[in-house]
Amino acid sequence: MNEIETDSPIEEPPRTDTIKPSATTFGPAHRTTDRVRTAKSRKPRIGLALVALGVVYGDIGTSPLYVMKAIVNGNGGIESLSEQTVIGALSLIIWTVTLITTVKYVLVALNADNKGEGGIFALYSLVRKHCPQLVGLAIVGGAALLADGILTPAVTITTAVEGLRTVGPVAPFFEGGQAHVALVAIGIIAILFGVQRAGTSAIGGVFGIVMTCWFGFLGIAGAVQLAGCPSVLAAVNPMHAIAFVFSPDNHAGLMILGSVFLATTGAEALYSDMGHVGKANIYASWPIVKTCLILCYLGQGAWLASNIGNAEIAAVADMNPFFQMLDPSVRPLSVGLSTAAAIIASQALITGSFTLASEAMRLDLMPHLHLKYPSQAKGQVYIPRINLMLAIGCIAVVLFFKSSSAMEAAYGLAITVTMLMTTALMGVYLWKLRGLRIAAAVFVATFASLETGFFLSSLSKFPHGGYITVAIAAVLAYVMVVWQRGTAIERSQANLLPLARYKAQIGRLSEDARLPLTADNLVYITKPGRMGKIDRDVLYSILDNRPKRARAYWLVDIVVTDDPFERSYAVESFGTDYLFRVRLNLGYKCGQFVDEYLHQIMGDLIEAGELPLQQRSYSVFRRPNPVGSVRFCFLRKYATSNRTLSNIDRFVINSKYAIRHLCGTPMRWYDLQGSSVDIEYVPLFGPAHRAEKLSRQSIKRSQLCPEAISSAPHQSPRQNAPEG
Repeated sequence: MNEIETDSPIEEPPRTDTIKPSATTFGPAHRTTDRVRTAKSRKPRIGLALVALGVVYGDIGTSPLYVMKAIVNGNGGIESLSEQTVIGALSLIIWTVTLITTVKYVLVALNADNKGEGGIFALYSLVRKHCPQLVGLAIVGGAALLADGILTPAVTITTAVEGLRTVGPVAPFFEGGQAHVALVAIGIIAILFGVQRAGTSAIGGVFGIVMTCWFGFLGIAGAVQLAGCPSVLAAVNPMHAIAFVFSPDNHAGLMILGSVFLATTGAEALYSDMGHVGKANIYASWPIVKTCLILCYLGQGAWLASNIGNAEIAAVADMNPFFQMLDPSVRPLSVGLSTAAAIIASQALITGSFTLASEAMRLDLMPHLHLKYPSQAKGQVYIPRINLMLAIGCIAVVLFFKSSSAMEAAYGLAITVTMLMTTALMGVYLWKLRGLRIAAAVFVATFASLETGFFLSSLSKFPHGGYITVAIAAVLAYVMVVWQRGTAIERSQANLLPLARYKAQIGRLSEDARLPLTADNLVYITKPGRMGKIDRDVLYSILDNRPKRARAYWLVDIVVTDDPFERSYAVESFGTDYLFRVRLNLGYKCGQFVDEYLHQIMGDLIEAGELPLQQRSYSVFRRPNPVGSVRFCFLRKYATSNRTLSNIDRFVINSKYAIRHLCGTPMRWYDLQGSSVDIEYVPLFGPAHRAEKLSRQSIKRSQLCPEAISSAPHQSPRQNAPEG
């Protein structure tokens, strides 16, 4: 038999997500867990330090693949180099990594965390109470960082695949041109984005092991070459860096800074991914990572200094010092490790992009998108539409540029913008929140000067591919600006009414048996505001637009808090057992599982006697849920032609609603696909031009055709009788 027959009612399975909260706190068990995790993150742990190698350092860990190559190409190739050129370039790399990555991000930025979370949006969350007008800095920086998330997988994976040209057995396959390299890179990128829906928690430990091997390989390979030419150790003297920038041996001039900057592009990702592993583990692992990176750069410099004037090396097409300095027998291993490291670096940027986009949504800087949580790992989120956007963007970049050398022209420009925005926000944080005014001034002056130099240098890449980066960042910034400004316009047009004035009407409606019952619980997701007031549109929907009878009405505000993992709620019932104003406080890193949260809140109120028991009359379960049927109603605004909005504001509103249309329905935003949902469209209310009063005109019988006259009804004697 394929079916199991039974005479017994089905026992309702227990809800694994149910938490018995206190009167005002939702999910104390979650908050306890978060406190434990925060406490654990204060001390370094070997396991998390290993994970940090795979999650945090992926981007900066692959920089040795292309930094020296970009510097050599920018100075005319190996035949144009001198030993002083090599030492000067190495000195620039060492001190750029030291100042930007170590001092700015590891020593300063990691201390500007929002409950353990980092990144430009977390930093903005800290300072917005003092300077809300700085939202523009967060928008520009966030858009540039997302653009970097598109470029990083393309450039790192393509660079690693190009290393196959140095491996004898497969080298002939790539002799026909760059098409085969692009084909292999696109295949890897497609697989990488295809597996995102499964999450990365299962392989996070593997990532750490692979990156540990990678950094070990970098350090050993560099040390071997350094032993043959120790004179390049002079690069630790910063005077060589300053002298090289203005030296005639530097054929690229100040533009050399654009190539040097590539050595520290992963620093912003390091700050953004802090919440995944904890800053204590970054403090513990960064010295090891930095040592391996510097050794690798010194090794490449030593190999270049030893091969100045080597005609055979100069004849190698698209020469990469990293692969060329290795013994041919070791190159297959280096290509395998570099490809794995490139994939892991790309994974880190993709995961960071998901986190960044989800934080922007929570801060109302981006449209709501459907979020998935593929595992229980802290901070891990998957956004299907963002994943698709990144995949299409990466593949398009590979097809457009084809080679890593061309991609390097676009790479780095966006991240300089993000770093400048972070510097400005960090200055405000140090000044306003920490009270360190002198330190804030020194910090901003120092790093704004350095990063402005890198930015101006990177601008030289604009006509050579940098415009692609700018275009991507501009589109993303446009979406954020439109969404933020459109939301502000909607709030300014809102007409708030006191709920207490209408509770009697709503009470009569809930008991009016002449009307069909819409649901036991009718839920409206509303804009956060004062608990005693509600948008006129909500009351109009309940009372005027097809009056909706329900046993209980729920007006729910979802408030995104600065605490990334807060889960709490507050309820105002206005002295009734049928009208509830709920404020649901969720941290910007928490999932918005509104249906499940509301069922728990309703269960709490039933237990407290504040909500009548809603036992269902019919159910397949032996013990039906005490909460009755729930129906959600969403109100979506639309702009009308007769409203007195300026042309710019009308354009912004229409753009926002067009973007909203592309981003799906609220059912997906709040994970309500299996729930009962209605969507109503209402005009964007605001001050309107009053239409002039119409005057009625009489129609003369002579203007009517004979058929109309004959068919017209005769007036009664009373109608024809004179007054009185």
